Amino acid sequence: MALRHAVLAALLDGEYSGYQLAKAFDVGVANFWHAMPQQLYAELAKLEREGLVTGRQVVQETRPNKRLFRVSEAGFAELEQFAAAAAKPSFIRDDLLVKVQAVDRTDAGPVIEQLEERASAAGARIALFTDLLRRMRGDMDEEEFLRGGERIGPYLTCLRGLAFEEGHRDWCRHVADVLRERRPAGVRR
Repeated sequence: MALRHAVLAALLDGEYSGYQLAKAFDVGVANFWHAMPQQLYAELAKLEREGLVTGRQVVQETRPNKRLFRVSEAGFAELEQFAAAAAKPSFIRDDLLVKVQAVDRTDAGPVIEQLEERASAAGARIALFTDLLRRMRGDMDEEEFLRGGERIGPYLTCLRGLAFEEGHRDWCRHVADVLRERRPAGVRR
């Protein structure tokens, strides 16, 4: 998957400025695709040159003018082709896992601290996903929303993000506990 597909998918909810797109990435898309704001601005310009998005200038009196972007017909066709193509398997590349792999020959203390920090960060993201899912559902319960909600894609990806963060938090806590139990007080390996 290229950044272009993530941007096109994020624009399916309507017209966004580059700033609004960056905020949308921070909240909903970041659980499966990370991009810096400057990457998003560059990608929007490229997509517009290629005709996959259309942009329009909005004149603002009290603030600088802004450009709003939306998916064009060619962009919808691009997403259709992307959706039909075989998905590549995902993989994990995480420096913390390398540290855990090497923990038998290193001091476990810093690794335990990093595991606890990761668990805490995952807990904060769990709270964000839970709130976002609640806002997407509105007055519907989850089962009702899954059967008849208007835009189900963003909800389903947030569910995956929530499950990932819960699993990550639980794994970090478990590994930190195991390492703490195995580590005699004051002993470095």
